[in-house]
Amino acid sequence: MRLFYLPLQLCLLGFIAAMLAPNSRAQETKLLPEKVLPSQADEEKLPGEGQLRRYDRYLARWHEARSMWAGQIQQDQKAVVFLGDSITQGWGEDFKGKFPGVKLANRGIGGDTTRGMLIRLEEDVLSLNPSAIFLLMGTNDIEIGVEPEAIARNVQKILASIKQKYPVVPVVLCRIFPSSASKKRPVETIKQVNALLDGNVRGDKQVTLVDTWALFADANGDARAEFFPDMLHLNAAGYDRWAGALRPVMATLGLTETEADKFDLEPEFVSLFNGRDLTGWGFRPTPPRNPPKNPKPDAPVFVDIAEAQSFQGKLESSDGRYRAINGRLVVTTPAEGRRIQQLWTEKEFGEDFVLRLQFRATPNADSGVFIREPQLQCRDYLLAGPYNQLKQFKEGDWNDLEVTVKDGVAVATCNGELLTDNMKVPATGPIGLEGDRGQIEYRRIRIKKL
Repeated sequence: MRLFYLPLQLCLLGFIAAMLAPNSRAQETKLLPEKVLPSQADEEKLPGEGQLRRYDRYLARWHEARSMWAGQIQQDQKAVVFLGDSITQGWGEDFKGKFPGVKLANRGIGGDTTRGMLIRLEEDVLSLNPSAIFLLMGTNDIEIGVEPEAIARNVQKILASIKQKYPVVPVVLCRIFPSSASKKRPVETIKQVNALLDGNVRGDKQVTLVDTWALFADANGDARAEFFPDMLHLNAAGYDRWAGALRPVMATLGLTETEADKFDLEPEFVSLFNGRDLTGWGFRPTPPRNPPKNPKPDAPVFVDIAEAQSFQGKLESSDGRYRAINGRLVVTTPAEGRRIQQLWTEKEFGEDFVLRLQFRATPNADSGVFIREPQLQCRDYLLAGPYNQLKQFKEGDWNDLEVTVKDGVAVATCNGELLTDNMKVPATGPIGLEGDRGQIEYRRIRIKKL
């Protein structure tokens, strides 16, 4: 039988007292080391903050799952690892078939807290030499009364441990899902913790933040009952929605959609994006803006470009915000939280035309398409607006945008539904894309003269 040893600090703590014969070192040394939670008396010696949970089902899952995972360390090498609590555990071992072709490892334990995840991080996650790490954590801390600042510090320590061992492995942090005060998870506390987590990763280019709170919150900030029957755990439709939010991020990280997008142009249309690089696109000079004296934490950062820049043959813009990836022009999630940057075609268009493209947005993402100069808001419409009543919009999937410019007026539709029919535009100008928050992808960008 193969033996799996705990980290040195846990070995020194020993096992639960009930499992050991009192005052018998001979018997103690014969016991097989197991994935058991150290005794309550030894808890203060462990890293992190907040009381560890000790109800029977949690302890059983901690022992059984971690013993099983110890035997899978070799086979799970280079996996994409999901670390979390019962919501992550609910993906199952096959992740409900939502991410085909991706090697995955589920390290969710029902009832776990950020401290519990910190304690088991090395063995359950870092030992796998992961290709990427997806994190969702904190809701159980709130339920048992751990202070928001302590939750944030635990997450900060988890991120620091990841970065120390794997300074370039991508990390995806999901905001804590909404729940309900009836579950001892009031909206105000969840928002407070999420704001602290946002602050933890602001400016950190290794971490991508996904707004999974907005994805599932109702008008009052509580969990939407159609996805959370018990106001805490996802149903099948909820996992579908979460998967849709993560797939675009996985594609940008190179975990999925690794083949080039294949598309045949319609007659008379000309492509504005070759799918391989940013040829034909660049930055234009912009007038300097005066930053606010007391900006809010989530206030957008405006990028002022002093000189025009051309990205002929380049895979990404000079600041890395815009990237060409397998047929997709990706406006990446800004590390600052919100960062306004604009990319323009080098060519201007003075004739009447039809512009067609497809776009895909992560939850609550905000972008825009410039038609010669004015901006048509291009967002995760149902969450970010302004067109939040669309019936055909596909969250986490590709949507068709069509803009017809004739006699100085633009008419725009999304999947055939009208967005605007009276947008006035100048006589000539370029086509542009803007990034603000979240990730937006564009593809099949093409134009036809009328």
